[in-house]
Formats: sequence, C-alpha cells, structure tokens
Amino acid sequence: MSTAPRSPSVDLGDLVDRLASVPGREDRLRHLEVLPPRAARPADWPAWVASDVVSALRARGVERLWEHQAVAAEAAWEGQHVVLATGTASGKSLGYQLPALTAIRGSRGSRGQRGATVLYLAPTKALAQDQLASITSLGLDVRATTHDGDSGMEQRDWARDHGEYVLTNPDMLHRSLLPGHQRWSSFLGSVKYVVVDECHHYRGVFGAHVAQILRRLRRLCASYGAHPTFVLASATVAEPDLAARRLTGLDVLAVTGDGSPRGRVALALWEPPFTSHTGENGAPVRRAASSETADLLADLVSSDVRTLAFIRSRRGAEQVAMTAAELLADVDPSLPGRVAAYRGGYLPEERRALEEALRSGALTGLAATNALELGIDISGLDAVLMAGFPGTRAALWQQVGRAGRGARDALGVLVARDDPLDTYLVTHPEALLGRPVEATVFDPANPYVLGPQLCAAAQELPLTEDDLPLFGPTAREVVDALTEGGLLRRRPRGWFWTDRRRASDLADIRSAGGAPVQLVESGTGRVIGTVDASSSHATAHPGAVYVHRGETWLVRSLDLEEQVAEIERAEPDYSTTAREVTDIAIVEEREHVGWGSCRLSFGVVDVTHQVVAFLRRRQPGGEVLGEEPLDLPERSLRTAAVWWTVPEHALAESGLSARDLPGAAHAAEHCSIGLLPLFATCDRWDIGGVSTALHPDTGQLTVFVYDGHPGGAGFSERGYRTARAWLTATRDAILACSCEDGCPSCIQSPKCGNQNNPLDKTGASALLDLLLQGG
Repeated sequence: MSTAPRSPSVDLGDLVDRLASVPGREDRLRHLEVLPPRAARPADWPAWVASDVVSALRARGVERLWEHQAVAAEAAWEGQHVVLATGTASGKSLGYQLPALTAIRGSRGSRGQRGATVLYLAPTKALAQDQLASITSLGLDVRATTHDGDSGMEQRDWARDHGEYVLTNPDMLHRSLLPGHQRWSSFLGSVKYVVVDECHHYRGVFGAHVAQILRRLRRLCASYGAHPTFVLASATVAEPDLAARRLTGLDVLAVTGDGSPRGRVALALWEPPFTSHTGENGAPVRRAASSETADLLADLVSSDVRTLAFIRSRRGAEQVAMTAAELLADVDPSLPGRVAAYRGGYLPEERRALEEALRSGALTGLAATNALELGIDISGLDAVLMAGFPGTRAALWQQVGRAGRGARDALGVLVARDDPLDTYLVTHPEALLGRPVEATVFDPANPYVLGPQLCAAAQELPLTEDDLPLFGPTAREVVDALTEGGLLRRRPRGWFWTDRRRASDLADIRSAGGAPVQLVESGTGRVIGTVDASSSHATAHPGAVYVHRGETWLVRSLDLEEQVAEIERAEPDYSTTAREVTDIAIVEEREHVGWGSCRLSFGVVDVTHQVVAFLRRRQPGGEVLGEEPLDLPERSLRTAAVWWTVPEHALAESGLSARDLPGAAHAAEHCSIGLLPLFATCDRWDIGGVSTALHPDTGQLTVFVYDGHPGGAGFSERGYRTARAWLTATRDAILACSCEDGCPSCIQSPKCGNQNNPLDKTGASALLDLLLQGG
C-alpha cells in the first residue's frame, strides 16, 4: 500500500463535457458509464515473510498489503497452486514476489550456494525486463537476471549456473532452456515457484503450445526431484481457475477478491461521424478512429490531462503523436514537446526514457501500441484513449486500467473504428458493461500442437506410458501416429526421438501455419521483414504492393520452396488486393442442435484456398485500374468450424428471394466473423468464413465460420457454445448501423477475397431473423 503523495483527481464530468461540447462533435458521445469507487481492504504482513523483504518494500512505500496479496502469498507459501485474478494496478506482483523472494533468501547455503530458484514467464521481453527492474530496485541480495533473445552468451551462462530468479518467456523455454535441460539441471532441480504472468495472453494456438510447454517443464523438474508451485496472474481472465487448470494441468486456487482501492472510472463510448467520402462499392466511410483520437489527445494535453492513447499499429502511433503535436502547435508553441509516440522497435533506453518522462510529468500525452498494455508500471495517468476496440473486453479493461492507478479517478474513451464489432459496442453498451470478460480459448489437445510438443518432450527424455496422461487424454493416439510416421521409435524404455533435427524446431509456438516467408531486398539480400506463411499468397505475391514501417515496396518474385519473396523499393500510385477462391468440405460433424427446421453444427472441415488474381486500385480514390491473374497453388487446411443451415422450404416461407440468398448469406457471414471476438478471445484475422446458397454436403443454404489454424484453435467451438448470443448480436449489429446498403461498420470485410460482392444487408438481417426464430 503506497503512501506516496498524489495530485488531485480530474473532474470526470467536466472533462467529458469539454470533449463532447467542442463545435462539430455533436452526437459523437454515444454512452457514458461511471463506475463507483472501491474502498481498500488492507492486510498485515504474513509472519513468514523475510524481514529484509518487508524492509525493502516498506522503503518503497508499501506499508501494508492488500487483502488479495496476502491471501495469494499465503496459499503459494503453503504449496497451493494459485491464480491471482484482480484488477489492473492491484499489486498482483507481490502475491508471488513475497513467497518467491523469501524462499530464495531462506534457502541459500552458508557459503552463498544457490538454494531455491524461481522461474518467471512473461509473454513479452519488455514485461520481463520491467519485472527485473522492480526486483533489483528492492536492493535485496537476490541473483536475478533475464534469459531471452537479447541475452548474450555470458549472461545466459551466468543465469544457468548462478541465477536464482530467472525471467524468461515461453519461446526461450521451448527452444533453449528445456532442450538444454541437462545444463540447467541444478536450476530445474531447485525450482520452488513458477510464475506465469499475464496468463490471459496465452490463448488460441499460442495458448495451446504454452500449455504443453508447461507440462514439459513439470516433467523435467520432476525428473530432477522438483515439484514447483505455480502462481499465475492476470487482471483480465474469465473463469480463472478453469483457464489456469487448462494451462498448467493442475488444480489451481483462484483469488479474485480485489482489496486495492480504486477511484471512479468513467468509460465513454465515442463514434466518429460519416465523412463525405465513399469506399468500396460506394459505401459510406466513417472518419478514421486514429484521426479522431489525435484530436482528443491534443484536447486533453492542452488541458494538462495526463493521457495515454492506444493505437493498433506502430505507424498509427507515430502518426497520431505527430498530428496531435501539430494541433497543439496552433494553441501554444511550447505544447508539441509534451506529446510523443511509444511502440515496439524502439531501443530499450528509448523506451525507458519515455516511460520515465511520462511518470515524471515531462510528457503529458503518449500515443502507444499495446507494448504498454502489459504490466509495465506507468502511474499517475488521468485518461486513456483507445483508437478502436482492442479485440476483447479483457484487453479493454487492461488498457483502461493504465489510468487512475491507486485511488485516483480515471477516464477511458473507446473511439470506434469503421468495423462491425466497434459499431455494435458503441450502440449496445450493455455488451461491454456489467459483463464478465471473455473466456480464454485454447485447445491443448490440438494434434497439430500436441504432436510437435510430444516430439520435443521425447527428445528431452524418452516418453513412457506413465508420462502420457500428463499431456492429455489424446496423447497416446498422437504418439502412435508419430511412431507410425517414423518421427518416434518405440523401445522397451519408451518412445525415442529418431530424427536428426531439433524437435523443438518443429513448432512455431506463436503460429501453426508453417515457416514465415522472408522479405528480401533485391540486389542487397537484406531481410526487410517476414510475413506469415498463411498470408504470404495474398500479401507477398508477385506484383503486390507491400508497406513496411511506412515504406512502400513492390514484390518481384515469390519462391514458395525457399520461403523467400524478393522485393524492391517503389512508390506506385496504386495499392493491390488479392482475389481468392475458397471451398469448404465437411469431414465430420461432431455436434449439432436443431433450431426449428434450421440446424447448428460443430465439427471438422477441409478448407481449400487459392489466390487467383489481384486488383490494382488507384490511391487515393480506390477505383480499380485493372486485374492481373496469378498462378499460385491451392492450399488446404483441416480445421474446426461452426456452421448453420436453412432448408429451402423455410426460405420460401420467409419470402426471401432466391436471387438475394447469396448476398444475404455472405453479409451474415462477414458480420458474424466481425462479432465473434466479443465471445471468444480471438481477432477477426484468426478466423475465416464461407457462405453458399446451396452447399453440396448439406444440400441447403449454409454459412461456415472456421478457425484459421490447422486443427482448430477453439474459437469456432466457442461460437457454437454461445451461438444464440453471438448470432443475435450479429443481427443487431446489422440493424443498428445507420447506412442504407452496407458499409465497413456492418457487413463489409477488409479481408474478403471476393471484393465484398455480393452483399445484401436487408437480406442478411431477414436470414438471421429466420434462423434465430427457429432456436
């Protein structure tokens, strides 16, 4: 509990009134919700906490604990696996630091030999570095260090041989620490605690991989005689005990009662107006969320309101900061220097300088990517702007929680993008407020994840029959398939890895789509960047215009065997858009439910994609200059899908015209993809869809939504489980949009391979009405 003095809180009502009453901003504030303050519930220090740890924390201003910190620390000290799921800035770190630091301080040998060790996992290097700074600033005699891609060999060797508190990430655990476990045997045999911070970030394919990596870690620790206690932390995870159990394979105690104080929090939902411009197919276009955010940032900075603006892209963060500075220059020449950008790609010393400038008040406004979303300690902020819904309710409250830390009041403003989900949320605030955050969705049993992870485990130590239950009920089936395929060999002592490759190289844990394609500069051979294998056909085909960090490049060739695209700098006056043909076939229907004469299903599908051409569009303007064919191979994907069917007689009775059905189904598919992130922790780019007025496998009008990862990622299954709420929200989003014939805020999609044609807004709402009436 900090005793540091704080400046007065902002007047929330006055602040919102000032923003909304600027001439020309009428009707942009769609909703304002003010959450009441929360009183503190303090607790005493547990008697077992090392005295020097208590003294160090008191020197930092922590006189007493909050109740949830004491409860979590006590449980972990007793050996209970814990997930601490309380709000942003509630001091979750102390819940694991108290037992971890006390264990280290109390177990070291008389000659300074290493005793208990602690392994800390963060989803990003930046968060691990921030946590390291927090620990070292205590001034305790604890040997703490990071082990990540930025660590030199000398630092890695020191971590392995002497480190007591080692901070790393799942990528390094997977590729370095676990495969080299013999050299880490002393550390692994002494692990007392494993900390999994920001655990809600482990979702989808990435979450499935991390779940199996943690099982590999548990297996190796046990082989060296250690059975560590796991402590997980997250400000925004639904059903924390279930999510933590799925991630670790262990029974976990959830600590959710937040004992820290909180001031009032106001959340404003803000929608930019339509502009005079039109987009694809003549649809109206709203003002960009980034432009609106730049205006609001300038207003707040000029009023000396300390503000953080979250922008989705690096380039966008730079542009918002620059625009806000230009607007401020018109008010006062001294103000532009009080706003800056913050994004990934900056040098560590640049990031630290910006963080300190914001803490000290030298900066009043910062436009940032979500590099600042994680638990990096930026205190003393008054307001947070979000240029577009960050994808999940969990991420939204994580970002809003950057402001008003401690008992200060805070303002959050969600500025809607021209997007179905954003439009739905600002017109249906009840979907955001008073609702739990989304379930963290991932499937550890995905065979495309489990297979490579079992291979990695077998290379570390031969797999035995006793090991298989640790990896889940389908592990034996997958091991048998790997043995039949020649990757594993059965011996009396278990299954052995037989390939010459490193087994850990089989899995890209943040993707399941194959090795990325390298973008290589023509002439110099310099690697400019990479694109995912799954998107390379659409974005790195010959003739594609590719934008990288604000620079425009032209793709000259794509070598799919070598996974290399050759590019050169260019300044074309056009953009390119791939045209794709997609077919889908049902492999297996695993579950279904009848909705009257309609049917909702979940199962396995085969999806076939082929990029067949690309369009060149003049920039600015968007008119089509021409279409050029492409000769690229088909790609196939076996994955999970949810789909719904409507029989012909129901369509005839509803009055829907046969000629309108393709456009109606296509529009319903687009909007449902846009709304699924409200119910599952995914992005619209994680999922795909296919719609047809007559599908050969069902003989009926069918709309599919599928996971864009081999084997599935759990997103479509979540859609199936929440289908009524999901598809009702889809219909409501279409009806709530004020456009006449469809726009990017409702039924148009930026990823449509058919150039958003055909689409029928009226038909889509009627079709969804028909489906929902049956349910």
